Amino acid sequence: MPDPLPTSTGYLGLLRNREFAGLYAGFTLTVAASTLSGFALGTLVDEQTGSPFLTAVSMYGATFATVLGALTLMSVADGGRPRRIVVLLQLASLAGVAAQALPGLPLAVRFALLLLLGFFQSLGTGARLGLLSEVVPVSAYAPARSLMNITSGGTAILGYAVGAVLLRYASPRDVFVIAACLTALGAAVVAATVREHSVRPTRRPGLRQTWRTNAELFSHPRRRALLLALWVPNGLIVGCEALFISYDPGHAGTFLAAGSAGMLLGDLAVGRLLTAAGRRRHASTLRLLLAAPFLLFAAHPPAPVLAVAVFLASAGFAATLPLQEQLLELTPEAIRGQVQGVESAGRMTWQGLGAAIAGGLAQCLGPGTAIALAAAASLAVTLLTRPSRRTRRGRPL
Repeated sequence: MPDPLPTSTGYLGLLRNREFAGLYAGFTLTVAASTLSGFALGTLVDEQTGSPFLTAVSMYGATFATVLGALTLMSVADGGRPRRIVVLLQLASLAGVAAQALPGLPLAVRFALLLLLGFFQSLGTGARLGLLSEVVPVSAYAPARSLMNITSGGTAILGYAVGAVLLRYASPRDVFVIAACLTALGAAVVAATVREHSVRPTRRPGLRQTWRTNAELFSHPRRRALLLALWVPNGLIVGCEALFISYDPGHAGTFLAAGSAGMLLGDLAVGRLLTAAGRRRHASTLRLLLAAPFLLFAAHPPAPVLAVAVFLASAGFAATLPLQEQLLELTPEAIRGQVQGVESAGRMTWQGLGAAIAGGLAQCLGPGTAIALAAAASLAVTLLTRPSRRTRRGRPL
């Protein structure tokens, strides 16, 4: 059973739960390591090839490997010993990061390791989120995810800044070594603080079990709608953000900073200030807020106006919290790890697809028009996947 939490489950209350604190610390260290290793690899590829495409793929290509985990072995996330699975997958990631530090490694091998890392990270995410649902009670799940989302965004921003400073005085190989140490420390923290949870029924993970559970997941109409709502609108808006540099190189940094600030504030407000009922009630409004301000890009207003619009829109990313809560409610305990892993992997994959779609539109129509069209498509998907009034008033379908 999860450790008892205070009646009002705030962030400090969560961190008093030893197991959650350990899982949270391990997650933070993993995000820091991933950010540093991605930045180091991008710098190395840029130095060796001078290719913007290969550099971009080296930094974000791992997200495409997450779908491989979702389609093949994500059932390992719901194995009978979730703590051991999390630690073993963390150690597998450690091996991949450490291998990147080897001198003279061919680029082809580095890209293969990148895909392998993305694969293990996707499985690790599923196992970690499945364990999270056992470490904290259901009532504390949204605040826990909110804190992890805020930390992930803040750690990524800080990681890129620290990586840039490190690479001024050290080589990419040195940064890989630091990332490997952070990965090892993350595994050690989880092993030392999280106890084994063996409440799940014994299941033999593998390709067949993964496909069987995925088929069950997508056969449920409400779960299907929730996954679409979590993946597609977010991915299309990430595609909008991917065009900031093309739209206005001089203010792209301002737009990205405004988006990060809005996202962090939205997660903080929705996860900390709203009750579960309030989050559910405002979910549709947040999803509409996520896309609507981006329509302004078609009119080319002044940059400060667009920065405010991006800030407001990015607060709408917090709609993932109530949607994830609803998905958890509709998911049997025995497969929560795999379902949450599939949700995370699909969201990351759609971010890559959203960037590709928006980039293709910009190639033909220009960045401003492409941003507005992607935002309009996000709005359309949001409206189509809104639950009916009967569903909102009654029990989930």
